[in-house]
Amino acid sequence: MSTPSRLPAAPPPSSFNRWTEERLKTSREAALKDWCRTQDVWVFGYGSLIWKPEFDFIEQRSALLPGYQRALCLWSRINRGTPELPGLVFGLEAGGDCHGMAFRLTASSVLPIFETLWRREMATGAYHPSWIECQTPQGPVKALAFVIDRTGPAYVPEPPEDALIEIVLRASGIYGSCLEYVTQTADALEAVGIHDARLSALVARLKDQLNQQHSLS
Repeated sequence: MSTPSRLPAAPPPSSFNRWTEERLKTSREAALKDWCRTQDVWVFGYGSLIWKPEFDFIEQRSALLPGYQRALCLWSRINRGTPELPGLVFGLEAGGDCHGMAFRLTASSVLPIFETLWRREMATGAYHPSWIECQTPQGPVKALAFVIDRTGPAYVPEPPEDALIEIVLRASGIYGSCLEYVTQTADALEAVGIHDARLSALVARLKDQLNQQHSLS
């Protein structure tokens, strides 16, 4: 008989606070303080931005971000979970390398797109918006990447796989289940030619667990 996995303690619901419009604006302006308004801008996607960017772009490239990795390290208490039963979504944190996609925005579209993007990604201030050089087949580009704030209440070091499976299978929020989010991300990565071995192994175990549950029901 397997030993029950020890789940990491989720932060209390009271620690969840949405940023005000003013705080979002201040953060957004800080990220763009060195931007020349005639220059196009690149945005790096490593999770749901790959399969649901929700903005127009004029170019898309596969991109490698050295020194950072994709990890299920961010508690989701609305989109893919609840305050009482949170799920986990992907964050970008230091360590390893991350293959993703770089999206090029026209200079004229940057301000309206960033306003929408900040509401989506920075709603609770879980990330540090950072300009990081990515390697692409056409050469290096500096792209905006949302790097996890490890000091924030929503951060958790990626749990061991057994705990991950338990969390992913149980959680669901306003955008759907945590399971759907993880599998959609894995499918989207494979569709653009990115193989994430750790994620593929996790999805395979999730499917096995689901099959076992169905066979017992």
